[in-house]
Amino acid sequence: MIFYDRLQFAFTITFHYIFPQLTMGLSLIIVFFKWKFLKTKIQKYNDAALFFMKIFAINFTMGVVTGIPMEFQFGTNWAKFSELTGGIIGQTLAMEGMFSFFLESSFLALFIFGEKLMGQKLHFLTGFLVFLGSWASGWFILATNAWMQHPVGYEILDNGKFVLENFSELFTNPWLLPAFLHNQFASVVTSAFVVASIGAFYILRNKYSEHGKLFLKTGVIFGLVSSLLVAFPTGDWNAKNVAKFQPASFAAMEGIFETEHAGAEIVLIGQPNMVEKKLDNKIAVPNILSFLTYQDWSRQIPGMDQFKKEELPDNIPALYYSYHIMVGLGTIFIGVMFLAAFQLWKRKLHTVKPLLWTIMFLVPFPYIANLTGWYVAELGRQPYLVYGLLKTSEGVSPTVSSGNTLFTLLGFVALYMLLGLLFLILVGKTIHQGPKPLKH
Repeated sequence: MIFYDRLQFAFTITFHYIFPQLTMGLSLIIVFFKWKFLKTKIQKYNDAALFFMKIFAINFTMGVVTGIPMEFQFGTNWAKFSELTGGIIGQTLAMEGMFSFFLESSFLALFIFGEKLMGQKLHFLTGFLVFLGSWASGWFILATNAWMQHPVGYEILDNGKFVLENFSELFTNPWLLPAFLHNQFASVVTSAFVVASIGAFYILRNKYSEHGKLFLKTGVIFGLVSSLLVAFPTGDWNAKNVAKFQPASFAAMEGIFETEHAGAEIVLIGQPNMVEKKLDNKIAVPNILSFLTYQDWSRQIPGMDQFKKEELPDNIPALYYSYHIMVGLGTIFIGVMFLAAFQLWKRKLHTVKPLLWTIMFLVPFPYIANLTGWYVAELGRQPYLVYGLLKTSEGVSPTVSSGNTLFTLLGFVALYMLLGLLFLILVGKTIHQGPKPLKH
């Protein structure tokens, strides 16, 4: 049964993405700390870089461990998909493994253990290369996903296999750049909240207060800038791409059941009623969606009534709620980080305890926003694996039974819960030990 194949992949990739979204953003902040140390020679910046690299290393390890099973699932649960599209997606995935992963993992070890051996400038270079590797990894993964969302540069042979006709089109895909930038800045949001929350924790406990103030200040500045960039221009750019290339998905995620001929409203609150084909308890602002999408107040946006049933996403409520959770949380992040930045400007942030508690309380929510953002992308593409060309039902392995898939899913759930507990213990211990320089 395809349900278990999809459920297993959804669970494993959801759990896996808890880790890369922190490492990608945190690598940038670590480079910033190291650069500040080289510029100012103030030791606390170097302590901060080494401290967060320990947290980075724990995340990176967990990301590797949880990422490997997904590669195997392409051959077990999704063998037909791999057979038909491997000539294209195999190239980007191989480049991610050969170039990005090895770059990131090799220089991570040098950054952690090689400071005294290499000197500070080379130590900074290793940190920068870790950052470059982590962001290059995101680029190749997003190139793979972008091709599945908006296939370009391909040819379909008589046997149904996809082959690459134009290599450069993989990386000039109009879907790729906005998706990559949106994803990377969203990972910076997660990392900024983690950094700021650790700083708030130290200040509230009156422990490592000087480092805490540095972490808080850095997290708030990175958090405000990245939260704004996630919303505009990258979020706006992505939404316009969906409207252009996946109009049925756009209608579903915005909750447009019927085409509005005088301009489309933007829905703030509402619940999809799939029986009556409408939104219940709707609160909406007229014409705003048309303006945001096309800069035209009266521009018509096709509703779901304009598409055949088989063209629509197969789980409209999940897509709609995921999108609105993502947008709602993103708005909250901007508001909280703006208030924190204002208090930082007034030099009072470390004394405003309600705001410090708020920043700590919000730590899980950037993770949720990132995951729901990915749910929007993946639910919006359904019922296709390769949009418009290859149905999800056509990509499953014909010889793997649903019983086997369910059994291995239960195994993954048990194993990943243990890994999650181990991760929390290791990170908690690292935070408890504080930003002390590593001994060499």
